[in-house]
Amino acid sequence: MPLLPSPTWRRLSGTAAASLNAELKLQPLLLLNAGKQCAAGHSSMMEMGEETRVERDSTCTSNGSEQCQNSSLLEAAEDSLPNSATPPGMTNTETVINEGKAQIIFPSANEVFYNPVQEFNRDLTCAVMTEFARQQLLSKGIQVLVPGEEERQKIVVNLTESENAGTAAGLGDTSALKRTATVGEKCEPLLIEFGYHVQGGIRVLEGLAASGLRSIRFAKEVPGIHSIVANDFSEKAVTLMKRNIELNEVQHLVTASLADASMLLCGSRRRQDRFDVIDLDPYGSPSQFIDAAVQAVSEGGLLCVTCTDMAVMAGNSGETCYSKYGAMSLKSKFCHEMALRIILHNLDLRANCYQRYVVPVLSVSVDFYIRVFVQVFTGQAKVKASASKQALIYHCVGCGTFHLQRMGKMISHGNNYKYTASSGPPVGTECEHCYQRHMLGGPVWAEQIHDQDFVERVLKSVEHNPKRFKTSDRILGVLSMAKEELPDCPLYYTMDHLSSVIRCNTPSLLQMRSALLHAGYRVSLSHACQKAVKTDAPPSVIWDIMRCWEKIHPVKREKLSESCPAFRILSKEPVLQACFDIREDANPKSRKQGLKRFQENPEANWGPKARAKVGGGIQQTLEEKRKRLQNKRKQKLGDSDSGKTIPCKIFREGNRGEDCHQEATTKGTDQ
Repeated sequence: MPLLPSPTWRRLSGTAAASLNAELKLQPLLLLNAGKQCAAGHSSMMEMGEETRVERDSTCTSNGSEQCQNSSLLEAAEDSLPNSATPPGMTNTETVINEGKAQIIFPSANEVFYNPVQEFNRDLTCAVMTEFARQQLLSKGIQVLVPGEEERQKIVVNLTESENAGTAAGLGDTSALKRTATVGEKCEPLLIEFGYHVQGGIRVLEGLAASGLRSIRFAKEVPGIHSIVANDFSEKAVTLMKRNIELNEVQHLVTASLADASMLLCGSRRRQDRFDVIDLDPYGSPSQFIDAAVQAVSEGGLLCVTCTDMAVMAGNSGETCYSKYGAMSLKSKFCHEMALRIILHNLDLRANCYQRYVVPVLSVSVDFYIRVFVQVFTGQAKVKASASKQALIYHCVGCGTFHLQRMGKMISHGNNYKYTASSGPPVGTECEHCYQRHMLGGPVWAEQIHDQDFVERVLKSVEHNPKRFKTSDRILGVLSMAKEELPDCPLYYTMDHLSSVIRCNTPSLLQMRSALLHAGYRVSLSHACQKAVKTDAPPSVIWDIMRCWEKIHPVKREKLSESCPAFRILSKEPVLQACFDIREDANPKSRKQGLKRFQENPEANWGPKARAKVGGGIQQTLEEKRKRLQNKRKQKLGDSDSGKTIPCKIFREGNRGEDCHQEATTKGTDQ
């Protein structure tokens, strides 16, 4: 299929409006009564190679005149949506939501779950899936075309053709491409072998689709799709999903399914029934779906998992985390990266039961959730090495120092490996710095959590087409930080915690990074925490640097207790003399460019939304409860609204003496 140059639609003015109307053959607009809206007709601009279209409201208000203004007609001609008027069959209790290139009908009641704050999650998934499809389909002779990238890819092809060579340098199999795959086009099977269809495109399953927004965006924004199954266990969600599929005209790609996600995944374990991409974004924990998901994904397929139960994974309920993910979480400053490593450990552990293993390609902790993208492969020899990829965490409760203890180790014997249990522990009964006890957490994933090459490809794709997503600026910032992270240094320290331990002023990130670089160690930031420092320096070097900083900014040691960690750490003289002169390489590239790495609060009361339930919206009592319990732990003891009234113990026992009170009021802040 030849590459066609994409048409360029630009805003016209003046006399060019008449020629544009004649060329597009726009139908006359129906005049409406005063005060009502008139909608512009749908212009057919759906051909291959079409550039990213600008979505804007094409409605205009009639003030009794015979026609709308010419500028409104031009905006209507540029509108990429089928029609900006109210979709047919829509009730007064429903609203229209536009995200990306999708337009969905959504009930005003809380019958189907939707959270607008997770648009970044959906945009990032579309970007990752595009690069995954490009990688998978390239070996099948299929080139992926994304709107906005046609010209760049066409230049690459033309350069290859001009060389009159079979393979261009650095382009791999580009010269052997047989066909192209565009957005919105079904990528059909290429050939049949041994009675089985060899899929040309990728097969996608969204296990918990709700309104179907994510699946519809896949169909309209990700090229190389063969089929998408949008599944949900709610009848109302599936009914709404079918309406949205018809509204967006993607029936040829998206199929609505009413089934239990676990049963659907278990029924797809046969090799020919497996999915190339499985997306799991449940409300809360995905633990009940992981075992079936690692079996239903194809060889080298992509498994996308979201966890929103951060209270459990960040250490508030370690026993609950163990029951769901097989790891004990710790309440620490590095809890967000530890949550990523816990879910990666659980994915690999479940896959190992079926002689499979996972390879993380991207793992991010943003807002109130974590999102991981892993590829799943099969191999008995690789599974044996999984024990050496897991580790326990020894975390000091006093100074926050941590050590990792691998569960196993590999010993090389020529071309073979011997797998044995690891020896330990790496720490004593007390912390060597503050003499406090250790807490044991994990096991967690101890290997790298990103594929640097894959992250680089996704980053370049978004850079070349920044208008593709609404959150492109944040995607660039998060991926740039992920690319800069040290891949072999699990977890991190935070500047505010280090300074609070010894009770001194906080050094800047540049000063701390420069001190570590002057000492000969590597250092990077972390996308999971704004004040984080990842380094391969041992804890003794970290505290030596903080001791040197305390000498420059001394604390009042006479106020320190002899048993506190600050007194015991500062009582030792530093072995390493730190230098805090700012180095040029201490400031990472993403920080110099001012990329949007950590966003501000996107809206009021943002965060996890209430679970969808039968019957509709959030009750007023729940909203009142949220306001009443806001900052409940900061309420004063004298507040009459806090606390509860309980019967007196003497009164319960039946004694009626002078010391008895019929009731005693207990004030507290934890009610």
